[in-house]
Amino acid sequence: MGLNFSSFFCLRNGSQPPSPPPYPGLGDLPENCVADVLGHLSPVEICRLARLNRAFRGASWADFVWDSKLPSNYSVLVQRLFGDFVRIMSKREIYTKLCQQNPLDDGNKKVWLDKHSGGVCLSISSMDLRITGIDDRRYWNRISTEESRFHTVAYLQQVWWFEVGGEIDFPFPPGSYSLYFRLQLGRTSKRFGRRICNLEHVHGWNIKPVQFQLWTSDGQHAKTRCYLVESGKWTLYRAGNFNVDARNESTRIKFSMTQIDCTHTKGGLCLDAVMICPVEYEQISQCR
Repeated sequence: MGLNFSSFFCLRNGSQPPSPPPYPGLGDLPENCVADVLGHLSPVEICRLARLNRAFRGASWADFVWDSKLPSNYSVLVQRLFGDFVRIMSKREIYTKLCQQNPLDDGNKKVWLDKHSGGVCLSISSMDLRITGIDDRRYWNRISTEESRFHTVAYLQQVWWFEVGGEIDFPFPPGSYSLYFRLQLGRTSKRFGRRICNLEHVHGWNIKPVQFQLWTSDGQHAKTRCYLVESGKWTLYRAGNFNVDARNESTRIKFSMTQIDCTHTKGGLCLDAVMICPVEYEQISQCR
C-alpha cells in the first residue's frame, strides 16, 4: 500500500520522494577531524567556519584548537587582568575575552589581543604619564574627546620645557614590540556634526626635533628623533623596539618624550596615550 501511495503521490504532483544524497557532505565529518583542520586556521577563519553547520560549530569550541592561538603565557595574563574568574571558561571564551578592551590600573591602561594575529597590545592613558607642568593650567589642560579610547587627552597650549615620561611593568609574551606615542597637532572639536581642528596654538615643533626614548629592565635602549609636522590628525610616533624572551616573566619599560631646547616655545599639542604593539602588527592604524 505504501508503494501504491508513493506512486500515486508522484503521479499527482509530478515530483519524486526525497532520497539521501549520494555522497557525504561537510556535516557528516566527525568533530575531531574538523577540529584538526580548524587548528591550522586563524581565529577569524575559525569563527567564520563555525557558522557552517553543527559539526564545525562544535569543533570550534575544542580547547586544543585554541591552544596555539592564545599567547604562550596566557595564564599569567589572565591572572593579571581577571584574577580567578576565568577558571570556569573554555579557551575560546578566554580568547574572546582577551580580545576585548580590558581595563587595568583603574582604567588608565587597556590591554587586548589583536583578533587577527593574537598579539598582545597595550595602551597607557595620558592620565598615567608624568607630564612636566600638567597641574599648571597656563600650560596644560585635560580635555574630553571621543577620539580617545580613554575619552580624555592632555592638551598643551604653550611651554618652554616639554617633558613626558612613564613606565610599565607587564608580562608581555615572548616577541618583538614597538612603543609609540599617539599625538596630534591641533585641538579638535565638532561643529554642526563636522570635525574641525583648531591650529591656533600650534607652533615650535618644526624648529627642533622631539626625542623619544625607551629603556627595558634587561638593558635594552632605543632612541628616535623627529620633527612633528602633521597637523589635524592623530599620528603614532615610534620611540623604538624592544624584545621579550621566554625567560622574562615580566618586563619593566621606561619611556620618555622630550623637547627641552629652551630657545623657543612650543604648543598646540594633544597627547592621548602611549601604545605598545607587536612589531609584526602591520595594521597599526587599528591599534590607535
